[in-house]
Amino acid sequence: MRLTITREHLLKGLTTAAKAIGSKVPVPLLMNLKLVLNEKGLTVVGGNNELTISTLVPNMIGEKEIIRNAKYGATLVASKIITEIARRMEGEELAIEVVDETIVKIDDGKSSFKLNSIRADEYPEVDLDPSGVVFDISCHDFTRLIEQTAFAASSKEQRPILTAVNLEAAGGKLIATATDSARLARKEVPIDDVVSFVSNVPARTLIEITKMFEGAEKVTLAVSDKKILFSFDNTLVSSRLINGDYPNTKNIIPKTFNYFLEVNSAELISAMERVSLLSVERENVVKITMTEDALEVASKSAQVGSANEKLSTFQFSGDRLEMSFNSDYVVSAIRAVKAEDVTIAFIGEMKPFVIKNNKDDSVVQLVTPVRTY
Repeated sequence: MRLTITREHLLKGLTTAAKAIGSKVPVPLLMNLKLVLNEKGLTVVGGNNELTISTLVPNMIGEKEIIRNAKYGATLVASKIITEIARRMEGEELAIEVVDETIVKIDDGKSSFKLNSIRADEYPEVDLDPSGVVFDISCHDFTRLIEQTAFAASSKEQRPILTAVNLEAAGGKLIATATDSARLARKEVPIDDVVSFVSNVPARTLIEITKMFEGAEKVTLAVSDKKILFSFDNTLVSSRLINGDYPNTKNIIPKTFNYFLEVNSAELISAMERVSLLSVERENVVKITMTEDALEVASKSAQVGSANEKLSTFQFSGDRLEMSFNSDYVVSAIRAVKAEDVTIAFIGEMKPFVIKNNKDDSVVQLVTPVRTY
């Protein structure tokens, strides 16, 4: 294999595929990237048995030549090393050549490297063919779907199913739900295709995928029993699904409420972030006290002291109500609904409450309170 390639586009391909490798891989061989040069361009593949990313660096982009002096072939090379080399070299183009299937030479006219390589046929077979339910969605809509839900998934592996985002397609809608059992986020977006499926996709994978979209306008999803495949621009991402039944959350979100608080999102977030500085003993727990005439956010610590802040601009309907909660959960939920003014609806003390955007009923956030300190 031999080619001359623009450093900028090579680096983008390497860093994209390397996102699938991570720090823990099941076998050392998967610490390598697979480079395949053919008539389409240079394909870079990285994976870790659970996630695989394949991205194509084309020969031409518009009228700009990206790859020249090509001799087709393939090789495996250490991901971290070749990526750092491409990042630190200074030439606009890099000449790459595989010698005797064991050495990769990289040269920019100033710096030169020789890296040990492995035969490409030793890389595990990867299934990147679309199968199952296939449909398109705009990258904008899919990004909103994930941004407004995935943060609520659990980061703890004790219950793997809660580290997933539950994706369900039905009735011309794609619905995402995430919960760590203390909070829940749900968002729905319309899709043109009338398809039906339910799958549980690792939340971290979905977050990473939305970061890759850049200028892409649409993404094609192919959902089967064991994997989900995302295709956009010149990139394919294949992820395993998480086995198990997702908790039945459809009846968790209350439909009727007894108390309503309307307040400016930025002002409430700022107040909670300030007073939670003293909530050092109980995971950023703050208490909010609401009446028709007063709104106060407070926290206290036996070791540090106490803090409280009163907000002047709000509307509250209902009798006096106190509620304590993890302020990080509420801040994340408020940011997720993307509203200048947010409505928080309560049933009563120690009952889960809902945070919503009155101008967008496609997204809803639910938080479970904690016992008052």
